[in-house]
Amino acid sequence: MQTVDLNADMGESFGPWRMGNDAALLKIISSANIACGGHAGDADVMAATMALARDNGVGIGAHPGFMDIAGFGRNRMTVPRGTLQNQVRYQVAASVGMARSLGTSVRHLKLHGALANMASEDETLAHDLYEAALSVAPDLIVMVLTATAQQKAVQSLGCKWAGEIFADRAYNDDATLVDRSKPGAVIHDAALAGNRMVAMVKAGAILTEGGVSIPAAIDTICLHGDTPEAVDIARAVKTALQDAGITLKCFDGRSS
Repeated sequence: MQTVDLNADMGESFGPWRMGNDAALLKIISSANIACGGHAGDADVMAATMALARDNGVGIGAHPGFMDIAGFGRNRMTVPRGTLQNQVRYQVAASVGMARSLGTSVRHLKLHGALANMASEDETLAHDLYEAALSVAPDLIVMVLTATAQQKAVQSLGCKWAGEIFADRAYNDDATLVDRSKPGAVIHDAALAGNRMVAMVKAGAILTEGGVSIPAAIDTICLHGDTPEAVDIARAVKTALQDAGITLKCFDGRSS
């Protein structure tokens, strides 16, 4: 039986500013990447989102990024390596502590935005960031952009990991994501997203905009909770996968 996890980035509201429809997404997905207050989110939002995930039986993940509320963590930033590691520790610790207070736990880690994109290009950066997170919570499953420097980093660390592809993002021929500033980088068509994911999961490969097929470990599929079409895309992807005989299941993590 072929299985795959479906995850979404969420908990990204801040004070009175509302972002996404987390409650609806949590009835569709199997894993949630919840902002830790760096690029988005606050204490109340984190607590409320984690409680909803717990009540829906959805796996909880810490989703740290650059300390960049104004830029939503999508600005590439130059931060001293030690400071950046401490910022990841700070965010992961907040996530782990909040989950514990709610009678649940954080099972995985996923980097956000520009920080994730930079780590997908730089194995040393990815290694340092994952090492920082694991120093706080050693049992975390690290969710990586599959077939990138992030995967090389987790394999060198020997930690549990899960390979991720994106339902709503286009790919370059090196398995990195097309820059958001370029046309077609973000996919808004729900039916297209669903068909793409079935094709990739069945092929066990990333299918790029340039027509390249890159063999990849595909354990989980992500969609971004901040897009207007997020719930429609989630439903379309889930339905397309199920119609193709693929079962949705929270990932267990790979060990090699």
